[in-house]
Amino acid sequence: MNSRRSWLVFAVGVFAYMAAVMQRSTLGVAGVSAAERFDTTAALLSSLAVVQLVVYAGLQIPIGLLIDRVGPKVLITTGSAVMVAGQLVLAFAPTISVAIVGRILVGAGDAAVFISLIRLINSWFQGRSVPLLSQWTGNVGAIGQILSAVPFALLLHDAGWSVAFSAAAALSFVAFVLGVVFLADRPAGVAEMPRVASIRDALKGLTHTIRRPGTQLGFWSHYVTQSSGTVFSLFWGFPFMVSALGFEPGVASLFLVIVVVTGLIAGPILGILTARYPMRRSNLVLGITGLLGVVWAFVLLWPGVPPTWLIAVLVITMGVGGPGSLIGFDFARSFNPIRSLGSANGIVNVGGFTASFVTMFLIGVILDAQFDAGVSATLYDLDAFRRAFAVQYLVIGFGVVMLLFARKRTRRKLEEDEGISVGPIWVALLRAWKRRGA
Repeated sequence: MNSRRSWLVFAVGVFAYMAAVMQRSTLGVAGVSAAERFDTTAALLSSLAVVQLVVYAGLQIPIGLLIDRVGPKVLITTGSAVMVAGQLVLAFAPTISVAIVGRILVGAGDAAVFISLIRLINSWFQGRSVPLLSQWTGNVGAIGQILSAVPFALLLHDAGWSVAFSAAAALSFVAFVLGVVFLADRPAGVAEMPRVASIRDALKGLTHTIRRPGTQLGFWSHYVTQSSGTVFSLFWGFPFMVSALGFEPGVASLFLVIVVVTGLIAGPILGILTARYPMRRSNLVLGITGLLGVVWAFVLLWPGVPPTWLIAVLVITMGVGGPGSLIGFDFARSFNPIRSLGSANGIVNVGGFTASFVTMFLIGVILDAQFDAGVSATLYDLDAFRRAFAVQYLVIGFGVVMLLFARKRTRRKLEEDEGISVGPIWVALLRAWKRRGA
């Protein structure tokens, strides 16, 4: 545990995840090019991204069960190989329907990598380093988003669609080779955890995992914090900035990079806070979500074109939401035995991507409806985007309500099982203030 070999395994796993994030986010800077290449509606075009996220989210629980059964190494290497195939299909797709098949493969391969890596961290590390490394996983992996926003975008502009997506596929091929050579499910000499004997036993265990209030709290934490940044970075942010705000493509790519850089800074801070104040993790989640809601309100209600500084504040806030969503996996770790941690992480990971694909698709539908009805002069009109982006308040607002219910049940269960009572945050702050005054 926590050995040099542990760090090698972590490095290779993070590289595979970084490559997966790049494959996932390449379409975010290729949305305008995709519209020109396939000449289709906003709703159908958004299906390229939506179908990828639907497949990703739909496979999280099956992948989680497989992790508990076959181990994370097999799934990371297989997922990398499937993403290579998906990106190559997309690279040479002549029609939107073939391109969708490519994105389905990308989503399927991507689904296997992240939660397998989280399982590797829990097998190779212990102590307070686990939540910190979980944060670093998301942050370092998000460098893949920078790779798609800068070198991939430049290659797409200079060399064309097929060359750019083929080059992206090559990165996951390297991850596949490194995974085969260097990854291992657990340190040598560590006994293997008991594996379920049948599908029936696996489903029975899954039912117990889903019913745990802590798992549900992790799901809704991921749901409310991750979706806004994912929708913006993976698809609608680039068309919004280029077509509605009038940004140059290079400037729009830079703003997507700011999302990642913010996450790299905020992630370690959130990891330290999560490890130091484990009973206040949900307050971090709610604080981040509330901040997102306030900043989006300023952007959507600003008279005329929002100033550049406000868009910068928006992407910085969304950058905090990315590592904030990883707190959901810390809930899964805290309230589930390690033998079912793969399926628990899979359940949590469904949360943010469910909110993301629902929001992403609804934005496309609302944009098309306004254009068809003559409400907006162009498909990507600024006012049309304002109304479309407002749908986030419905989707995420529902998640906040469910999070509060899950937190209440989790705290009640914690008090019943361990005698630990967690009061409201304002009570804790008042006590701390009185102690400091004394």
